[in-house]
Amino acid sequence: MTVESIASRFGRDASRFGRGLGRALAYPASSARRFVAMAVVGVLTYLVLIASTMPEFTIQMLSAGLHWFDYVVVSLTQTVWRSDGALGLGVIVAYAALTGVAVVNAAAQVKIAGVSSGTDLAGVVPGLLASGCASCGAGLLGFLGFAGALAAMPFHGALLRLGGLLVLLVFLGRAGDPRECVVRPT
Repeated sequence: MTVESIASRFGRDASRFGRGLGRALAYPASSARRFVAMAVVGVLTYLVLIASTMPEFTIQMLSAGLHWFDYVVVSLTQTVWRSDGALGLGVIVAYAALTGVAVVNAAAQVKIAGVSSGTDLAGVVPGLLASGCASCGAGLLGFLGFAGALAAMPFHGALLRLGGLLVLLVFLGRAGDPRECVVRPT
């Protein structure tokens, strides 16, 4: 293979990936029902991720009563903003939004193509497990007892969270619009 053929193939693949990602991101907005489902999943994901930034605080406050829920969400959002800035909060919001899109698209794939294509939903799992507060890097791993392991990583696990976002984007770009069945030549 020549350098020109490799560059040409890379360009075609990147173009196909970009179109697939655009179609995947647009699919939930193609009907009100899908958009609401995406928004609900996104908001629930945000709430879980923001609560997981300080799991012990969240558990203590919510064990005192569910009337503390709004205080927990607001104070943890402020904490992420103050400790990590717009980028830290943006990572959490991006995870939540992309997870909403990925879940709606994966549900459509399962409905259209059957259960075997539902394994693509596994692309959402790394994002949920690794995301969280950029200062401690806990994510849901903090609820599972692995917060110390991520905190010991370089940059407190920020690279792992960015890798998880990349996995979500690759899943969406590869899958494209779930209504279209695309068989890619090898």
